[in-house]
Amino acid sequence: MKRFLAFFMLLLPIALSAQTKLSANIAEDYSNRVAERYQQKNHQAELFIADQLSKSGTGGLDIDKTMTELVSDPAALDESLKFLYQYNDCNRQTLITYFREMGVLSGSVYPLATYTVNKYKNDSKALVEEKATIIKMGTMPVAAATPQPIPPKKPKPAKKVSSEEEATTVSHENDNTPTAASAGVKEPGDSTATAAGGDEYNWDVRTLFKLRTPQELENLYGKEHVVYRGTTDLAGNDAGNAYFVFPDTDNEMQVIFDGDKSPTITFTKPHSSWKSPFGIKVGDPLDKVVKVNGRDFKINGFEWTDGGIVNSWEGGQIAGKGVLVLFKANNSGDPGMYDKVTGDKKVKTDMGVLKKLEVVVDKIEFKAN
Repeated sequence: MKRFLAFFMLLLPIALSAQTKLSANIAEDYSNRVAERYQQKNHQAELFIADQLSKSGTGGLDIDKTMTELVSDPAALDESLKFLYQYNDCNRQTLITYFREMGVLSGSVYPLATYTVNKYKNDSKALVEEKATIIKMGTMPVAAATPQPIPPKKPKPAKKVSSEEEATTVSHENDNTPTAASAGVKEPGDSTATAAGGDEYNWDVRTLFKLRTPQELENLYGKEHVVYRGTTDLAGNDAGNAYFVFPDTDNEMQVIFDGDKSPTITFTKPHSSWKSPFGIKVGDPLDKVVKVNGRDFKINGFEWTDGGIVNSWEGGQIAGKGVLVLFKANNSGDPGMYDKVTGDKKVKTDMGVLKKLEVVVDKIEFKAN
């Protein structure tokens, strides 16, 4: 009997470990299945996962990249399992059935289901209630009727052009770049096109991270609404030229192209209609950004080099996601308070004086990895 108990106690940690940690091959198998189905665009569950990852911020700036490379982002992979669990009404048996439908290897199904349920069972009630709200609001993603072609993993890099070439208008003959109509975006002046939900344009910033040329930008928003002119970075330093979309309006957006890499997108105007990643916008209070990040972070002291810019996200949800934020104090009239957060220092966002200073987002920059 003693030998049996000793043997049982030896196996117990191993059994528990199997339920609380995924092996590399299981994670890769699941990641590959999600990537394939997501790119086909005709599976509602994978589209639901993408939407939820985007809302939570875990999906980063390029949700397509995240969804096709989950294995390289453990946090996103875990969150994707949570949202798949939510999609299946937090029911273990339904989840197992769905894993099989996805084509997950038979040896991976039960470990995946057990891992997911053990990790998120305490969130079940909230997840089910949230899904019911999403359905009630009519915001569940709509899957395509038929599978869409899966793009090649390594497309041929686009030719890198100089800034002078970018600034020059090129012929649109035989042009296959996205247009306002093909992208579901109403081109300015077109009274017939309407985006989903009745909005005049598709204001989702995420669609812009796929652009690689100024011509694509002009095709989407109209050449007359794009201006090429000088700009500065968040710290106020000369940053060369940028393409301004809807310049000198509340919806002004700056775009700097980087060859075959994702462009840098910057916002400096409050009251914008754009739907930005993580839901952060110019004018948002500091408290909101702290909530999105999931923890306090550090900013550089105001009135100094890079003053007001986030110095470290302290390992929060926004860390490593290509987000740079500049804050300003709307109520800096009291020198006694303001001096506490100015100068060559790092300021932690949990300092009570920041709330009294009414610190808000002044500028925000996005650059997909």
